[in-house]
Amino acid sequence: MTTPALVTESLPRPRRGADGDYARLLRRISEAGLMGRRPVYYAVRLSLVGIAFVGGWAAFVLVGDSWWTLLVAAFLAVMFAQVALVMHDVAHRQVFRLRQPTELVGRIVGNAGIGLGYGWWQDKHTRHHANPNHEELDPDVSPDILVWSQQQARASSGLPRLIGRAQAYLFFPLLLLEGLNLHVAGVRALRNRSVKHRALEGALLFSHFAAYLAVLFAVLPVDKAFVFLAVHQGLFGLYMGCIFAPNHKGMPTLTGDDRPDYLRRQVLTSRNVRGGALTDLALGGLNYQIEHHLFPSMPTPNLRHAQVIVREYCAEIGVAYHETGLISSYREALRHMHEVGAPLRRPDAEVAQ
Repeated sequence: MTTPALVTESLPRPRRGADGDYARLLRRISEAGLMGRRPVYYAVRLSLVGIAFVGGWAAFVLVGDSWWTLLVAAFLAVMFAQVALVMHDVAHRQVFRLRQPTELVGRIVGNAGIGLGYGWWQDKHTRHHANPNHEELDPDVSPDILVWSQQQARASSGLPRLIGRAQAYLFFPLLLLEGLNLHVAGVRALRNRSVKHRALEGALLFSHFAAYLAVLFAVLPVDKAFVFLAVHQGLFGLYMGCIFAPNHKGMPTLTGDDRPDYLRRQVLTSRNVRGGALTDLALGGLNYQIEHHLFPSMPTPNLRHAQVIVREYCAEIGVAYHETGLISSYREALRHMHEVGAPLRRPDAEVAQ
Protein backbone atom coordinates (compact mmCIF):
# COMPACT_ATOMS: atom_id res chain seq x y z
CA MET A 1 0.00 0.00 0.00
CA THR A 2 1.48 3.34 -1.04
CA THR A 3 1.23 6.51 0.97
CA PRO A 4 -0.39 9.41 -0.90
CA ALA A 5 1.96 12.30 -1.62
CA LEU A 6 1.41 15.41 0.43
CA VAL A 7 -0.10 18.21 -1.58
CA THR A 8 1.91 20.70 0.49
CA GLU A 9 5.37 19.48 -0.49
CA SER A 10 5.92 21.55 -3.62
CA LEU A 11 5.24 25.03 -4.89
CA PRO A 12 4.24 26.16 -8.39
CA ARG A 13 6.97 27.69 -10.50
CA PRO A 14 6.66 31.48 -10.78
CA ARG A 15 5.75 32.98 -14.10
CA ARG A 16 8.19 35.10 -16.07
CA GLY A 17 8.57 38.62 -14.75
CA ALA A 18 7.67 37.57 -11.24
CA ASP A 19 10.61 39.46 -9.73
CA GLY A 20 8.77 42.71 -10.44
CA ASP A 21 5.66 41.60 -8.55
CA TYR A 22 7.17 42.34 -5.16
CA ALA A 23 8.50 45.71 -6.27
CA ARG A 24 5.01 46.77 -7.37
CA LEU A 25 3.51 45.57 -4.09
CA LEU A 26 6.17 47.37 -2.07
CA ARG A 27 5.39 50.57 -3.96
CA ARG A 28 1.71 50.32 -3.05
CA ILE A 29 2.55 49.61 0.59
CA SER A 30 4.99 52.52 0.75
CA GLU A 31 2.54 54.91 -0.88
CA ALA A 32 0.01 53.94 1.79
CA GLY A 33 2.54 55.03 4.44
CA LEU A 34 2.62 51.61 6.09
CA MET A 35 6.42 51.36 6.38
CA GLY A 36 6.56 54.39 8.65
CA ARG A 37 7.63 54.08 12.30
CA ARG A 38 5.11 53.94 15.17
CA PRO A 39 7.06 55.34 18.15
CA VAL A 40 4.01 56.13 20.29
CA TYR A 41 2.61 52.63 19.83
CA TYR A 42 5.87 51.00 20.86
CA ALA A 43 6.42 53.39 23.76
CA VAL A 44 3.01 52.44 25.13
CA ARG A 45 3.39 48.72 24.38
CA LEU A 46 6.85 48.38 25.89
CA SER A 47 5.73 50.33 28.96
CA LEU A 48 2.62 48.20 29.52
CA VAL A 49 4.50 44.93 29.03
CA GLY A 50 7.25 46.13 31.35
CA ILE A 51 4.77 47.17 34.04
CA ALA A 52 2.87 43.87 33.79
CA PHE A 53 6.14 41.91 33.91
CA VAL A 54 7.34 43.70 37.05
CA GLY A 55 3.83 43.50 38.52
CA GLY A 56 3.82 39.74 38.05
CA TRP A 57 7.02 39.35 40.06
CA ALA A 58 5.69 41.73 42.72
CA ALA A 59 2.56 39.56 42.97
CA PHE A 60 4.79 36.48 43.29
CA VAL A 61 6.52 37.99 46.34
CA LEU A 62 3.25 39.22 47.89
CA VAL A 63 1.43 35.89 47.47
CA GLY A 64 4.45 34.11 48.91
CA ASP A 65 4.23 30.62 50.37
CA SER A 66 0.85 29.61 48.98
CA TRP A 67 -0.39 27.32 46.22
CA TRP A 68 -2.16 30.40 44.82
CA THR A 69 1.28 31.26 43.52
CA LEU A 70 0.61 28.88 40.62
CA LEU A 71 -1.82 31.46 39.23
CA VAL A 72 1.07 33.91 39.30
CA ALA A 73 3.15 31.29 37.47
CA ALA A 74 0.53 31.15 34.71
CA PHE A 75 0.41 34.94 34.48
CA LEU A 76 4.21 35.19 34.29
CA ALA A 77 4.24 32.52 31.56
CA VAL A 78 2.04 34.81 29.48
CA MET A 79 4.24 37.80 30.28
CA PHE A 80 7.44 35.94 29.34
CA ALA A 81 5.89 35.22 25.94
CA GLN A 82 4.80 38.84 25.55
CA VAL A 83 8.35 39.96 26.33
CA ALA A 84 9.57 37.48 23.69
CA LEU A 85 7.19 39.09 21.18
CA VAL A 86 8.61 42.51 22.07
CA MET A 87 12.11 41.12 21.47
CA HIS A 88 10.92 39.80 18.12
CA ASP A 89 9.72 43.24 17.01
CA VAL A 90 12.88 44.90 18.30
CA ALA A 91 15.12 42.43 16.43
CA HIS A 92 13.27 43.20 13.19
CA ARG A 93 14.08 46.91 13.70
CA GLN A 94 10.43 47.79 13.93
CA VAL A 95 11.16 49.83 17.05
CA PHE A 96 14.61 51.38 16.46
CA ARG A 97 16.28 52.18 13.16
CA LEU A 98 19.84 51.89 14.44
CA ARG A 99 21.62 48.62 15.20
CA GLN A 100 23.12 49.62 18.55
CA PRO A 101 19.89 50.44 20.44
CA THR A 102 18.21 47.47 18.74
CA GLU A 103 20.81 45.00 20.03
CA LEU A 104 20.99 46.63 23.46
CA VAL A 105 17.24 46.46 24.08
CA GLY A 106 17.04 43.02 22.47
CA ARG A 107 19.61 41.60 24.89
CA ILE A 108 18.07 43.32 27.91
CA VAL A 109 14.53 42.03 27.29
CA GLY A 110 15.68 38.67 25.88
CA ASN A 111 18.78 37.48 27.72
CA ALA A 112 18.32 39.35 31.00
CA GLY A 113 14.52 39.54 31.04
CA ILE A 114 13.41 36.02 30.12
CA GLY A 115 16.59 34.00 29.60
CA LEU A 116 16.23 33.76 25.83
CA GLY A 117 19.49 34.21 23.89
CA TYR A 118 19.09 37.21 21.59
CA GLY A 119 22.10 36.41 19.39
CA TRP A 120 21.10 32.79 18.88
CA TRP A 121 17.48 33.65 18.18
CA GLN A 122 18.30 36.50 15.78
CA ASP A 123 20.58 34.29 13.68
CA LYS A 124 18.04 31.46 13.59
CA HIS A 125 15.11 33.74 12.82
CA THR A 126 16.97 35.61 10.07
CA ARG A 127 17.68 32.32 8.29
CA HIS A 128 14.04 31.35 8.68
CA HIS A 129 12.83 34.58 7.07
CA ALA A 130 15.23 34.22 4.14
CA ASN A 131 14.01 30.70 3.28
CA PRO A 132 10.76 29.87 5.09
CA ASN A 133 9.83 26.18 5.08
CA HIS A 134 12.93 25.19 3.09
CA GLU A 135 14.00 21.84 4.53
CA GLU A 136 17.72 22.47 4.06
CA LEU A 137 17.83 26.21 4.75
CA ASP A 138 15.12 27.00 7.32
CA PRO A 139 16.22 25.92 10.83
CA ASP A 140 12.57 25.89 11.93
CA VAL A 141 11.86 22.83 9.75
CA SER A 142 15.12 21.00 10.27
CA PRO A 143 14.45 17.50 11.60
CA ASP A 144 15.11 17.37 15.32
CA ILE A 145 12.64 15.72 17.67
CA LEU A 146 9.87 16.26 15.09
CA VAL A 147 9.91 15.72 11.33
CA TRP A 148 8.22 18.03 8.85
CA SER A 149 8.08 16.05 5.59
CA GLN A 150 7.75 12.41 4.62
CA GLN A 151 11.27 12.57 3.21
CA GLN A 152 12.56 13.58 6.64
CA ALA A 153 10.43 10.88 8.24
CA ARG A 154 11.91 8.14 6.03
CA ALA A 155 15.45 9.33 6.79
CA SER A 156 14.86 9.65 10.54
CA SER A 157 16.26 7.38 13.21
CA GLY A 158 16.22 7.08 16.97
CA LEU A 159 13.91 9.33 18.96
CA PRO A 160 12.59 11.39 15.98
CA ARG A 161 11.59 8.16 14.24
CA LEU A 162 9.82 6.90 17.35
CA ILE A 163 8.05 10.19 18.08
CA GLY A 164 7.29 10.82 14.41
CA ARG A 165 4.78 7.99 14.33
CA ALA A 166 2.48 9.84 16.73
CA GLN A 167 3.89 13.37 16.57
CA ALA A 168 0.51 14.98 15.86
CA TYR A 169 -0.76 13.63 19.18
CA LEU A 170 2.43 14.49 21.03
CA PHE A 171 2.90 17.98 19.61
CA PHE A 172 1.13 20.02 22.30
CA PRO A 173 2.46 17.93 25.21
CA LEU A 174 5.99 18.37 23.81
CA LEU A 175 5.48 22.13 23.74
CA LEU A 176 5.50 22.04 27.53
CA LEU A 177 9.26 21.45 27.18
CA GLU A 178 9.77 24.27 24.67
CA GLY A 179 10.52 26.88 27.33
CA LEU A 180 13.39 24.76 28.63
CA ASN A 181 14.53 24.09 25.07
CA LEU A 182 14.71 27.83 24.33
CA HIS A 183 16.88 28.43 27.40
CA VAL A 184 19.20 25.53 26.58
CA ALA A 185 19.53 26.56 22.93
CA GLY A 186 20.62 30.07 23.94
CA VAL A 187 23.31 28.64 26.23
CA ARG A 188 24.53 26.11 23.67
CA ALA A 189 24.86 28.88 21.09
CA LEU A 190 27.48 30.58 23.24
CA ARG A 191 29.97 28.02 21.88
CA ASN A 192 29.34 29.35 18.37
CA ARG A 193 31.89 31.99 17.43
CA SER A 194 29.49 33.52 14.92
CA VAL A 195 27.35 34.80 17.82
CA LYS A 196 28.34 38.40 18.50
CA HIS A 197 29.28 39.58 21.99
CA ARG A 198 29.21 36.08 23.45
CA ALA A 199 30.64 37.20 26.78
CA LEU A 200 27.87 39.77 27.23
CA GLU A 201 25.20 37.34 26.05
CA GLY A 202 26.42 34.69 28.45
CA ALA A 203 26.71 37.07 31.39
CA LEU A 204 23.14 38.28 30.90
CA LEU A 205 21.78 34.77 30.43
CA PHE A 206 23.39 33.30 33.52
CA SER A 207 22.51 36.39 35.56
CA HIS A 208 18.87 35.79 34.62
CA PHE A 209 19.03 32.11 35.58
CA ALA A 210 20.74 32.88 38.89
CA ALA A 211 18.29 35.64 39.82
CA TYR A 212 15.28 33.58 38.73
CA LEU A 213 16.22 30.56 40.84
CA ALA A 214 17.35 32.70 43.78
CA VAL A 215 13.99 34.48 43.94
CA LEU A 216 12.04 31.22 43.59
CA PHE A 217 13.83 29.42 46.40
CA ALA A 218 14.00 32.51 48.61
CA VAL A 219 10.23 33.03 48.52
CA LEU A 220 8.95 29.45 48.26
CA PRO A 221 9.77 26.19 50.00
CA VAL A 222 11.47 23.61 47.82
CA ASP A 223 8.34 21.68 46.85
CA LYS A 224 6.36 24.75 45.78
CA ALA A 225 9.42 26.23 44.06
CA PHE A 226 9.81 23.18 41.82
CA VAL A 227 6.08 23.08 41.03
CA PHE A 228 6.13 26.82 40.24
CA LEU A 229 9.14 26.26 37.96
CA ALA A 230 7.39 23.43 36.12
CA VAL A 231 4.11 25.31 35.67
CA HIS A 232 5.76 28.58 34.68
CA GLN A 233 8.24 27.17 32.18
CA GLY A 234 5.77 24.60 30.86
CA LEU A 235 3.06 27.15 30.12
CA PHE A 236 5.63 29.58 28.71
CA GLY A 237 6.75 26.95 26.20
CA LEU A 238 3.17 25.95 25.39
CA TYR A 239 2.15 29.54 24.76
CA MET A 240 5.21 30.22 22.60
CA GLY A 241 4.48 27.13 20.53
CA CYS A 242 0.84 28.13 20.13
CA ILE A 243 1.96 31.55 18.86
CA PHE A 244 4.37 30.25 16.23
CA ALA A 245 2.78 26.93 15.17
CA PRO A 246 -0.02 28.46 13.02
CA ASN A 247 2.42 30.49 10.94
CA HIS A 248 3.99 27.85 8.67
CA LYS A 249 3.32 24.33 9.92
CA GLY A 250 1.37 22.43 7.30
CA MET A 251 2.12 24.95 4.56
CA PRO A 252 4.16 24.04 1.44
CA THR A 253 7.77 23.01 2.02
CA LEU A 254 10.75 23.50 -0.30
CA THR A 255 13.80 21.36 -1.00
CA GLY A 256 17.02 21.64 -2.97
CA ASP A 257 17.06 24.37 -5.62
CA ASP A 258 13.30 24.89 -5.45
CA ARG A 259 13.27 28.60 -4.62
CA PRO A 260 10.44 30.72 -6.06
CA ASP A 261 10.75 34.49 -6.27
CA TYR A 262 10.67 36.44 -3.01
CA LEU A 263 6.95 37.25 -3.01
CA ARG A 264 5.79 33.70 -3.68
CA ARG A 265 8.39 32.22 -1.34
CA GLN A 266 6.93 34.28 1.51
CA VAL A 267 3.22 34.17 0.68
CA LEU A 268 2.82 30.52 -0.32
CA THR A 269 4.66 29.15 2.73
CA SER A 270 2.82 31.31 5.28
CA ARG A 271 -0.63 31.22 6.83
CA ASN A 272 -2.66 34.10 8.27
CA VAL A 273 -4.99 33.65 11.24
CA ARG A 274 -8.28 35.50 11.29
CA GLY A 275 -9.47 37.22 14.45
CA GLY A 276 -10.03 40.52 16.17
CA ALA A 277 -8.14 42.59 18.72
CA LEU A 278 -7.84 39.67 21.15
CA THR A 279 -6.17 37.48 18.52
CA ASP A 280 -3.84 40.33 17.60
CA LEU A 281 -2.88 40.71 21.26
CA ALA A 282 -2.49 36.99 21.98
CA LEU A 283 -0.39 36.30 18.87
CA GLY A 284 1.49 39.59 18.95
CA GLY A 285 0.47 40.51 15.41
CA LEU A 286 2.08 37.35 14.01
CA ASN A 287 -1.37 36.26 12.91
CA TYR A 288 -0.61 38.54 9.93
CA GLN A 289 2.23 36.20 9.06
CA ILE A 290 2.09 36.76 5.30
CA GLU A 291 2.43 40.52 5.64
CA HIS A 292 5.12 40.15 8.31
CA HIS A 293 7.20 37.92 6.04
CA LEU A 294 6.82 40.26 3.10
CA PHE A 295 7.72 43.33 5.18
CA PRO A 296 9.64 42.20 8.30
CA SER A 297 10.46 45.73 9.46
CA MET A 298 6.86 46.94 9.21
CA PRO A 299 5.54 47.94 12.66
CA THR A 300 3.09 45.42 14.04
CA PRO A 301 0.03 47.74 14.16
CA ASN A 302 0.42 48.44 10.42
CA LEU A 303 0.17 44.79 9.42
CA ARG A 304 -3.62 44.60 9.55
CA HIS A 305 -3.84 47.61 7.22
CA ALA A 306 -1.28 46.07 4.86
CA GLN A 307 -3.32 42.87 4.77
CA VAL A 308 -6.05 44.49 2.70
CA ILE A 309 -3.55 45.61 0.07
CA VAL A 310 -1.60 42.34 0.02
CA ARG A 311 -4.68 40.14 -0.22
CA GLU A 312 -6.10 42.14 -3.11
CA TYR A 313 -2.74 42.20 -4.88
CA CYS A 314 -2.28 38.43 -4.56
CA ALA A 315 -5.72 37.90 -6.10
CA GLU A 316 -4.75 40.29 -8.88
CA ILE A 317 -1.58 38.38 -9.84
CA GLY A 318 -3.00 34.91 -9.14
CA VAL A 319 -1.04 33.97 -6.01
CA ALA A 320 -2.86 31.83 -3.43
CA TYR A 321 -3.36 33.68 -0.14
CA HIS A 322 -4.19 31.36 2.75
CA GLU A 323 -6.08 32.59 5.80
CA THR A 324 -8.00 30.60 8.38
CA GLY A 325 -9.26 30.67 11.95
CA LEU A 326 -7.00 29.91 14.91
CA ILE A 327 -8.47 26.47 15.67
CA SER A 328 -8.45 25.58 11.99
CA SER A 329 -4.79 26.59 11.77
CA TYR A 330 -3.89 24.11 14.50
CA ARG A 331 -6.06 21.47 12.83
CA GLU A 332 -4.23 21.98 9.52
CA ALA A 333 -0.83 21.82 11.19
CA LEU A 334 -1.69 18.64 13.12
CA ARG A 335 -3.18 16.99 10.05
CA HIS A 336 0.02 17.71 8.16
CA MET A 337 2.15 16.31 10.97
CA HIS A 338 0.04 13.17 11.05
CA GLU A 339 0.41 12.69 7.29
CA VAL A 340 4.14 13.27 7.51
CA GLY A 341 4.44 10.42 10.00
CA ALA A 342 2.51 7.99 7.79
CA PRO A 343 5.60 6.15 6.44
CA LEU A 344 6.69 5.44 10.04
CA ARG A 345 3.37 3.84 10.92
CA ARG A 346 3.50 1.30 8.09
CA PRO A 347 4.06 -2.28 9.31
CA ASP A 348 6.91 -2.69 6.81
CA ALA A 349 8.68 0.53 7.84
CA GLU A 350 12.38 -0.18 8.06
CA VAL A 351 14.56 1.15 10.84
CA ALA A 352 16.91 3.81 9.46
CA GLN A 353 20.55 2.80 9.60
